[in-house]
Amino acid sequence: MKLTTHSTSLRRAARNLFGWTALRPNQLAAMRAVMKRRDALVVLPTGAGKSAIYQIPASLIPGPTVVISPLLALQQDQIAALNERQRPELRAVRISSDESATQQAQAIEEIRAGRAEFLFITPEALSNPDRLAEVRSLGPALVAIDEAHCISAWGHDFRPDYLALGHLIDGLGRPPVVALTATASPPVRDDIIARLRLREPEVVVSGLDRPNLFLEVAYCPTDDYRWRRLVALLRDDERPGIIYVPTRRAAEELAGRLTDAGFPAEFYHGGMPTAARHELHEAFLADRVPIMVATSAFGMGIDKPNIAWVVHMALPDSPDSYFQEIGRAGRDGSPSRVLLLWRAEDVGLQRYFSGGLPDEKELCELAAVLRSKPRTRKELRELTGLGPRKLGQYLSLLEQIGAAEPRAKQRVGAPRYAPDAAESGRAALAEAERQQTVTRSRTDMMRAFAETTGCRGQVLLAYFGEQMTEVCAHCDNCHAGTSVANDGAVGPFPVHSQVRHPEWGSGLVLNYEDDRMTVLFDEVGYKTLSVRVVSEQGLLELD
Repeated sequence: MKLTTHSTSLRRAARNLFGWTALRPNQLAAMRAVMKRRDALVVLPTGAGKSAIYQIPASLIPGPTVVISPLLALQQDQIAALNERQRPELRAVRISSDESATQQAQAIEEIRAGRAEFLFITPEALSNPDRLAEVRSLGPALVAIDEAHCISAWGHDFRPDYLALGHLIDGLGRPPVVALTATASPPVRDDIIARLRLREPEVVVSGLDRPNLFLEVAYCPTDDYRWRRLVALLRDDERPGIIYVPTRRAAEELAGRLTDAGFPAEFYHGGMPTAARHELHEAFLADRVPIMVATSAFGMGIDKPNIAWVVHMALPDSPDSYFQEIGRAGRDGSPSRVLLLWRAEDVGLQRYFSGGLPDEKELCELAAVLRSKPRTRKELRELTGLGPRKLGQYLSLLEQIGAAEPRAKQRVGAPRYAPDAAESGRAALAEAERQQTVTRSRTDMMRAFAETTGCRGQVLLAYFGEQMTEVCAHCDNCHAGTSVANDGAVGPFPVHSQVRHPEWGSGLVLNYEDDRMTVLFDEVGYKTLSVRVVSEQGLLELD
């Protein structure tokens, strides 16, 4: 089949296969890139049709599509949606821990025989060398990566096997890659591109504003005031919702207090058994649990259209986390509320969560082991005593400073000209400190969002690099009349221009608000500066 980049073919496939009469411009831009065999990074909000961006081109491109997705529940929903179409060019199969060895072998045979188009798989399953070779033998024409922000150490769900995806895609023969996520700020996007080794990708970031979500923030002088604000919302709106809390203990205690007060609630956190979490997840989706009190562990795969409100009982660690979590509300397009109830003490709590740095001695010892000879991760865990999560973090740091690299047969070794073990440990610790500085700057940006008297929609979208020239009209400040339209013309430098600071290095101008400007610096993260001081002292220059 001759590949075509013509929009007509994509629209025809969308209509014939899915019954869609129209495609959005941002969808088409990403689809065209896929049809041209180009890599793509797509950041679109929940409900904007991200899955269609790989599904429709895949139906036109000869060869199977490998879909790498982190959650089995999320995979199952997507597989069911494809197979209910009962079209051979949309048939999907899966390889995961839920399938027996016989079922996994059948899935491979279905793809090989051309009876199925999509192979869904987790990064953990793909990291098995034998499985990787088997999938490569199928000759995949496209790799789609869902929830791509998971690959980023800046993101919300740090997973070691996601960090290895760039190497795994190389192991598949390096077919074109389309990475999809609902939220990724500029540094996360850069991280995704670097870690996946995307080649001059088409980057589509669009439509992040969600007009049906009413953004509301309240500073709470006491915990009692915070409780009363929560109860007021629950009395106003009896539809289903999620309450996010910062700790497991807080989830358990608040769920109990709400139930005692006549608001039946369940709690959910990462310390619970897998079976219990799965049961609660299904009960919430089936409307058997009206109120879920949860930590950030209750996240991906919550594809429930009628969530009417999301409440944060403390300041989130970053606008990235906040945007991801509020995105679960109003998926059916109905007016929905997102309420942030915060106290100054929340900032200290987030500082505590981000306070841990790696042990330099452990980094040195791991670097020395890598220099001796390449080893598998299992061997590295046995030799160093490091757990899987910590080992993944340490290997990522060492790889970033040139002291580790993947080898054949899923082994890891040191590059030929790697620094010695002591220098590797020092450099990896310095990189970790840099990342921590940026992470803490994201918490500062979250507090700035909470404290702003301007349009919250403008502030939030500016963080993600998307400029909104008119006020959003769906936040508490807009309704109070304190928001002012930002036409992007204020200040000494255009929005999205590259600037340089003598100490902090290169940065990107994100937005202006009143007499302040926000700049994202590569080395130190987000900084809010006085426009007057910048102008009078010449602190920045165009880079």
